[in-house]
Amino acid sequence: MATMLAGRLRPKTLRFAVEEVPVPVPGPGEVLIEVKAAGVCLSDVHLTDGSLKPFRPVDAVTLGHEVAGVIHALGPGLLGDWTPGMRVALQAGQSCGHCANCVRRLRPCLKTMTRGLDYDGGWAEYALAREDTLALLPDNLAFDQAAIIPDAVSTPYAAIVETGQVRPAQSVGIWGAGGLGAHGIRLARLAGAAPIIAVEPLPSARERALAFGADLALDPADPGFTAAVDRVTGGLGLDAAFDFAGVPAVREQAAGVLARGGVLVLAGLTPMPLTITDGTGFSFRRNEVRGHYGSGPQYVEQLIRLASTGRLDLAPSITAHIPLAGAADAVARLERKEGDPIRLVLIP
Repeated sequence: MATMLAGRLRPKTLRFAVEEVPVPVPGPGEVLIEVKAAGVCLSDVHLTDGSLKPFRPVDAVTLGHEVAGVIHALGPGLLGDWTPGMRVALQAGQSCGHCANCVRRLRPCLKTMTRGLDYDGGWAEYALAREDTLALLPDNLAFDQAAIIPDAVSTPYAAIVETGQVRPAQSVGIWGAGGLGAHGIRLARLAGAAPIIAVEPLPSARERALAFGADLALDPADPGFTAAVDRVTGGLGLDAAFDFAGVPAVREQAAGVLARGGVLVLAGLTPMPLTITDGTGFSFRRNEVRGHYGSGPQYVEQLIRLASTGRLDLAPSITAHIPLAGAADAVARLERKEGDPIRLVLIP
């Protein structure tokens, strides 16, 4: 039996190791992908430290929900015209595929399973993928850039264009300039937002935010924070504020600088309670709080088109390439924010 290396987590004991496992065999409607690149996300850090757990019990799971590679082998019963060698990115999750909502596409599936969490992901030499989770890649889009699209780029993209409904000339605040927020800045600019204010405690990340297209980068601890927001927005406040950090204090601060009718979008995940101190002011200004989680397949396809046609350059997002065998080191590096990474990418 052929074997391969895979980064496996045992959620009950939180033991993570790159180990040798059998190469999976594609079943009906599946293909086997030879992985060329796989992103390392903060949610992978949360899985390994136990603060994020699979939604259903699993003894062990291969991590990795940001994956790109080539089709290596085909399972039976495929509906699409797939052939070995095709370049693809993998959607970060898949629908249950069984209930009426999925089959008839009545509404988004509420039983979506996440790759690398509920089923084996792409921190491996090979990965299984259901054919409806494949997104074709043009030859001019590098695998490392394509791999990060299904979460690091598509999550903030969907937050901005769908949940936040950002329109040209609207003022936008981006809290956190890391793996999600850095892309949020670029995508808000692509959507025509003006001005764009980045809020980030790390000086190096503030510098990066300006390089990525922010009009102003502020330290959240700056005593003149509110006055600076007022100055750059003409005293109107923000039309949309995005929390990509998942920090309760961020949400309080963002809610306090919203314009009348402005929205607060919660894209950074946290189990902590949401509090808004000035509830009366929030209501008077007709403000809203909107939750956000992940993205849809259409956004991955749109971003592939934007990146491959030169509208969105993702090369600056790749902080480092790390061999698959060094996956544990990559997780530790991201947890420590060593080198202030945007995205670390594993190469099998």
